[in-house]
Amino acid sequence: MRRLSELKNDVKIWRDLEKEVSDLLVLLELAHEESDSSVIDEIHHNAEGLHSRLEKLEFNLALSGEYDRKGAILAIHAGAGGTESQDWAEMLLRMYLRWAERTKRKAEVLDISPGEEAGIKTAILEIQGEYGYGYLKGEYGVHRLVRLSPFDADHARHTSFALVEVLPEAEDDTDIVITPDDVKVETYRSSGAGGQNVQKTSTAVRITHLPTGIVSTCQTERSQYQNKEFAFKILKARLMEIELKKKADERAKIKGARVDAAWGNQIRSYVLHPYRMVKDHRTDFQVENPTEVLDGNLDEFIKAYLKLKIGKQ
Repeated sequence: MRRLSELKNDVKIWRDLEKEVSDLLVLLELAHEESDSSVIDEIHHNAEGLHSRLEKLEFNLALSGEYDRKGAILAIHAGAGGTESQDWAEMLLRMYLRWAERTKRKAEVLDISPGEEAGIKTAILEIQGEYGYGYLKGEYGVHRLVRLSPFDADHARHTSFALVEVLPEAEDDTDIVITPDDVKVETYRSSGAGGQNVQKTSTAVRITHLPTGIVSTCQTERSQYQNKEFAFKILKARLMEIELKKKADERAKIKGARVDAAWGNQIRSYVLHPYRMVKDHRTDFQVENPTEVLDGNLDEFIKAYLKLKIGKQ
């Protein structure tokens, strides 16, 4: 019923737009016949607004995947390089949190593993809101940072890598079914900073999916029940990702080879020294203000990727 409601709303938007275009064309023809320049100017102004809405609707064509309307779960992993990469992973976590704030979406860190000296080893972030997965799916891949190291006594230039995984948020009514016999649930004490209850009792939860070997954890909440709920949500998202890859592989057999976002395929470079630039290697879109990008201004990169995807389709 929810899907039917979404489709009816989409159809209504297009029909209303079609009627507006038709009415404008009639008015334009009448205005030309009467040589009324003021009316023509007003019509041109309205036409610009319609054009902007049409561009947005065309943009939404790239968000027509099965799970694109859902929220997203991001997993951020520091690459090889110790503290440098762990600090870079934390910078990426902040970037996506700021993007969620800019786009008025609710974001919550479900699990985090801090680094030994600074930064994070891994983090799992949930971003709720319509089209969260559709907008962020292009962020899947390796992100590269070049900068003067704040952790190097010689202040030398370092290159750091971090992997970002993007999963569609699994809902309770999803087709992914997890039977009790397929999972092993363990509890342990939270390793992070906590209050009176968090570190005194075993509130953290680790779930192992026995058929696939997938492990999901959550330790950020004060209650074991909430951590278990979030850990199952992460597990469902990872199982959904496996199903998506299976479908993609089946399509690839018909359409040809497909290159996955893998550890060796960096999708974007963030250069802070010797010059300042952020460049997406898939679309060649680049900006010269990395500070703004790292503060969550990702929309132009997201649009460039989705427009490229529309062109390929």
